Amino acid sequence: MTTSTSAPSANSGAFSALTLLPSTLQNLQDLGYVQMTPIQAASLPLTLAGRDLIAQASTGSGKTAAFGLPLLERLNQRWFAVQGLVLCPTRELADQVATEIRRLARAQENIKVVTVYGGVPSRNQIASLENGAHIVVGTPGRVMDLIDRGALDISNLQTLVLDEADRMLDMGFYADIETVVEQCPEQRQTLLFSATYPDGIASLAKRFMREPEMVKVAAQHSAHKIAQRWYEVPAKQKIDVVVQMLAHFRPESTIAFCNTKQQCRDVVTELQAQGISALALFGELEQRERDEVLVQFSNKSCSVLVATDVAARGLDIANLSAVINVDVTPDAEIHIHRIGRTGRGDAEGLALNLVSMDEMVFVSKIEQMQERASEWFPVQELTPAEGGPLLPPMSTIQIIGGRKEKIRAGDVMGAMCADFGYSRDQIGKISVNDFSTYVAVDRRIAAAACDKLNNGRVKGKSVRARVL
Repeated sequence: MTTSTSAPSANSGAFSALTLLPSTLQNLQDLGYVQMTPIQAASLPLTLAGRDLIAQASTGSGKTAAFGLPLLERLNQRWFAVQGLVLCPTRELADQVATEIRRLARAQENIKVVTVYGGVPSRNQIASLENGAHIVVGTPGRVMDLIDRGALDISNLQTLVLDEADRMLDMGFYADIETVVEQCPEQRQTLLFSATYPDGIASLAKRFMREPEMVKVAAQHSAHKIAQRWYEVPAKQKIDVVVQMLAHFRPESTIAFCNTKQQCRDVVTELQAQGISALALFGELEQRERDEVLVQFSNKSCSVLVATDVAARGLDIANLSAVINVDVTPDAEIHIHRIGRTGRGDAEGLALNLVSMDEMVFVSKIEQMQERASEWFPVQELTPAEGGPLLPPMSTIQIIGGRKEKIRAGDVMGAMCADFGYSRDQIGKISVNDFSTYVAVDRRIAAAACDKLNNGRVKGKSVRARVL
């Protein structure tokens, strides 16, 4: 195994330096992809040359393009066989990856990408596969199930991608991955992407990869982009201090990280008791509950998402104002990934860290990795700012009916604006899944807008709606 390490830089190279088709380069330019991110610059020359790859990189680093471009370059678009398979730990990540691959594939005619995952009936996924597909993106359990049932044929596979491989191992998918990989042709390219490098990754690589190259991008953050503040807080007072922090800094959207599911529950219970809009995200939630939590947080209908690391992996939330580490993680690398969710792009971010005496040893590991000392602040500085209760700007209305009823985001926007008289400024993100549609509206009009939906029509049909 050959190892190379890449550090982030302001100029990691232009896509035009790669051996990509002119139409692909033009599409990348149209999408705003001009300079490669560090993980793209480190991995694309290797993967485009056909090498197997182990890449250590976090969510938000540009890794989907790092594996999506070589996957697409190898495709024969005239051949309707599954030539690319991407395994992901969660339904949300599978949807995100499929959406991005479709964007990258715009330069090529008629590339069909199908997503398959559990939590929904398989019949629609089987029907999509029967009509042919070039690329399948899915979770290991459902992919394995469809292979067993003869609905998914991967005998012609050219590229296998394991995305967020460490999380798939955390979730107990090793045996499923093993079963799927054993069905793949031996002569294929295998690309493995992982935020961390536990023992299970080395085991996977040894069994299923051919002389893989390894690239690692240091997940460091610019000190001036993410302001980190450290507070020494007794363990029993942490939840009270979280409430004080939110009242003091008043971030519009915050992820609060806890090390345990019980701590998540306790934090959410107290925040909700204080009138703060907060929801929990941890492993035991049903898929429907998880979908609703993520929709409300991503569309600004919820102020605080309280999550464990495992549950939050794979989420890429735009414009996140702050991260609060209610518990310090023992793994310094995970700390870097946590705080890197804020301060994306040109935005500035805020990372607030609560540390009990028992956790001080973890702080020293983080300081070593970040190569700078922590800045400590007194809890007494946290005084409530003016503005009343911390409330999200939007509320979410759920419409019963989605893609299966042929509802599109444009249909909902048309009903809300043309039929009900609302302005586009009062309507936020509209998310359509198979059986439900979620529309974010200015929280001041939520109840009235829901009544109009229940008494009106969308796409000429009566609908049922409720405010979440």
